[in-house]
Amino acid sequence: MSYVIGCIDAATANTAVCDYSAWAAKQLSAPLMLLHVLEDNSLEASTDVTGNIGLGTREHLLEQLAELDEQRAKIALKHGHMVLEQAAEKIQQLGVETVHQRQRHGELATTLLDMEEDVRLAVLGLHGEDSVNQLHKVGSHLETVIRTVHRPLLLTPDSFSEPKSAMLAFDGSPTTKKGIELLAQSPMFKGMPVHVVMVDADTADNRERLEWAAQQLQGGGHEVKTALLAGDVEQALHNYQTEQAIDIMVMGAFGHSRIRQFLVGSTTMRMLQESSSPVLVLR
Repeated sequence: MSYVIGCIDAATANTAVCDYSAWAAKQLSAPLMLLHVLEDNSLEASTDVTGNIGLGTREHLLEQLAELDEQRAKIALKHGHMVLEQAAEKIQQLGVETVHQRQRHGELATTLLDMEEDVRLAVLGLHGEDSVNQLHKVGSHLETVIRTVHRPLLLTPDSFSEPKSAMLAFDGSPTTKKGIELLAQSPMFKGMPVHVVMVDADTADNRERLEWAAQQLQGGGHEVKTALLAGDVEQALHNYQTEQAIDIMVMGAFGHSRIRQFLVGSTTMRMLQESSSPVLVLR
């Protein structure tokens, strides 16, 4: 069974992750699962003092440290269950009756990769637990997840606003063509206007690519607007989204032009850091 997977931690962004997970599950008519990953390195003691103590007390201290680590692990596990329960309660209040819960040990990217067959869409906060109170800092594992997981990822800001319009950054590559086909068939953006935006030279070939994209989406019942823009990719996309008041941006993770250079490089992380709206990354 394919789930919408809401990836949660103790960060304040969890509120938006819950909201967007519930919204996506209802739009897709898909079951929802909450995932909390307990990273092993979060349980490690911050200081290693074993080299600074005498032989007579080392064994006793190591036993105490082992007991402390065990207690810390139990507390972290219990806290994770509490986070899952609170998030599930919130989502049920949003109209999703059944919320599955799963807690894993390890790394988030590796866990999602192991679960890929069960993932229809993964929802992650742009600002993770490690970045609370640090303005414009993207969650530390986000870039690794983008590069590793081969499923659609919905990256959310800290506050929720129900999407009413979408914008696809299009470059004519196989990935973004596949994105067009997915959007045309998916119920996720049903009834929403979809903007298809290309940042490239104003040529007949590019206009033909945009026309193909528009026809695919119109065939899926969408109201479609297209735009062919010049200039810096990041700035052009930002400006268009702001001018048109678009609620959600859709991008392919690996294209073959300037959008590819934009998405897989440091510019991507800068844009995500500044984003106040959700970004759907397609693979």
